[in-house]
Amino acid sequence: MKPEALQVLAPNAAWPPEAVSAVERLLRRVVDLRRENAQLQTALESRIVIEQAKGVLAERHLLPPDYVFEALRAGARSDGRRVHDVAQEVVATQATPSSVLRELERRVTA
Repeated sequence: MKPEALQVLAPNAAWPPEAVSAVERLLRRVVDLRRENAQLQTALESRIVIEQAKGVLAERHLLPPDYVFEALRAGARSDGRRVHDVAQEVVATQATPSSVLRELERRVTA
């Protein structure tokens, strides 16, 4: 919904109190839904990068995707970084981040 549409729906003094209340509730709901939509879009975009990184790491190291994801997650945690940020690094470069390599080595030798 465009901002102009919200202005059209803005209550005015001629409306009955019940209509004003209903429109205000609906406008708050629209704001909440927009916020939720933005959060879900961000989560989806983050998940796409993480899935790409799993595929890249699985191919680079000839390991199952779930296995490399655990190393990706643990490596990010050990560096105090978000999984999404480490995943972006994996996808953007040809080198595996050192924290992820350490986790892969630790898991392979365990």
